[in-house]
Order: sequence, then C-alpha cells, then structure tokens
Amino acid sequence: MSKKSATASLQAFDKVSECIQSHLSQFVLRPGGPSSSFSTNQNQILSLSSPSTAASHLQPAEFLIKGKSTGLTTKEELGRATWTFLHTLAAQYPDKPTRQQKKDVKELMAILSHLYPCKECADHFKEVIRANPVEAGSHHDFSRWLCHVHNVVNRSLDKVVFPCERVD
Repeated sequence: MSKKSATASLQAFDKVSECIQSHLSQFVLRPGGPSSSFSTNQNQILSLSSPSTAASHLQPAEFLIKGKSTGLTTKEELGRATWTFLHTLAAQYPDKPTRQQKKDVKELMAILSHLYPCKECADHFKEVIRANPVEAGSHHDFSRWLCHVHNVVNRSLDKVVFPCERVD
C-alpha cells in the first residue's frame, strides 16, 4: 500500500471514528442532563455503566448489560448507532476489495453476532446472517447485502423498509 493510500485510509477511518463517537455520545443518557426526563421501557434499557446513584434503585434484572461508561442506552439507540456505523463502513467499502478485506468484513459481521451487547439482537442477527450470508465481493454487493439484512431486521420490528435498489 502506498503512503498516499495509507494516509487516505487513515483519514477515512478517523472520519468514521468521529462519526461513531458523535452518534454514540448522543445516545448516552446522562443523569440530570437534557435526556434525564426520557421515559424508557425497562426491558429495552442497556446499562453501559456500573449502576450510578441515579440508577442504583433499578434491579440488575432491569439491565441487559453493564459496561464501563456512564448512562443508559436503549436497544433502539444502540441499534441506530450500529446501523449508522455499518452503513458508513459499506459506503467506504472498496469496489474491488482484497481477499483480506472480504474476510475482515465477514468476520466483523460474525463478531457482531457474538459480542453485541443486546443478546436478543445478537441471536437474531446470527439467524439473519446464517440465512443471508455476507456478500463482500464488491462495494455494490456489500452495500446491497447490508441494505437487505437491515430490511430483514426492520421487518421483524415492524419498521419501514428501504428500497435497496436505491443503494449506490
């Protein structure tokens, strides 16, 4: 890889990283902040921290996961941030990926289906990618595949589907 190509790749990675950080920071509810009045369904809350004083009254069963940052995140917010990341990745995916890039994107999807903070979501995603194996042969293939599996998930949640023929 040339120095110019490596620099462009790092810049693209930085932009994606900033985008993800920006989106994730919007989804973390801070006690006393503007989102503190946000009403949530207890079954849809993901704890991204050890229980704080504001959340210590909640029983552990009310949390899907405990992590290290502060605040609470709903499954919907986590899902939205994840889809934003994945679609950003697809937008950056090369027209002619290397064998390693194809392998990496397939492994990323498998890893998400195993380590995703929402077990119910991870299990569903495992089923979805088992029925719809990752297509990573080109930018077009991966973008269309991602759109299709996003629509599979949206249908299961009774959400609107996106016309995948508009991708690219």
